[in-house]
Amino acid sequence: MKKFEKWQGCGNDFIIINSIHTGKIDDAEKIIKLCDRHFGIGADGVIYVLPSEVADARMRIFNADGSEPEMCGNGIRCFTKFLLGNKSDSLTVETGAGVLTVQLKNNLVTVDMGEPILTAEKIPVTFDKEKVIAEPLQVDGENFKITCVSMGNPHCVVFVDDLSKINLEKIGSQFENHKIFPRRTNTEFVEVISRNELKMRVWERGSGITLACGTGTCATVVAANLNNLADRSATVHLDGGDLKIEWGADNHVYMTGAAEKVFDGII
Repeated sequence: MKKFEKWQGCGNDFIIINSIHTGKIDDAEKIIKLCDRHFGIGADGVIYVLPSEVADARMRIFNADGSEPEMCGNGIRCFTKFLLGNKSDSLTVETGAGVLTVQLKNNLVTVDMGEPILTAEKIPVTFDKEKVIAEPLQVDGENFKITCVSMGNPHCVVFVDDLSKINLEKIGSQFENHKIFPRRTNTEFVEVISRNELKMRVWERGSGITLACGTGTCATVVAANLNNLADRSATVHLDGGDLKIEWGADNHVYMTGAAEKVFDGII
């Protein structure tokens, strides 16, 4: 018997299990069962709260397919509120993308997501260029222009004129598993509304279509600025809600948004 809490950030939902005293996590088969929306609890991923020697706590997150991504922006906001409740405070969190600082204030969580990685081989993406900005790529017989950014995990950002015309269910997996992405990729399709307002839909590596992606939202604002389509601060509208992103003068990307508990349960 094990307690859990279900949380969501912009509709991106997670099962959170507190293993701060035991350090235990479940195997991939169990995680897949927990995330199953018909025969399990149902979630985009499972987050484990673990002890850390370098931060206040450690977050490990697993996708619905049992794979482990480096980071999750919506997940870390849920993780923060799980630990702090409604108390305005700050934490350091050890993640697969390094130690990040988070702050809870006025019921919103701001995360210092660190510096974006733009070097192709570090993202990684196998393009014969140092940076991948508005580079052509053919997927499913269609020509796209992609901009690649890592926020500790890989992202491929595609700007489109009309988001409603993108068949995300059909094309998302083809981007994720394209041969130029050796560790697969998250893919964001983005429609520019104004210099400080963007609309985005996402296909997440290991989870498929989700209502939001925090790291993807950060990558989107960075990519929009690199393409001179948006300023360094913008609101991004996602299927599950809005996130405020700022690419600061210190080269760090700051993400601000809500997170809320859905229910408690026992496995």
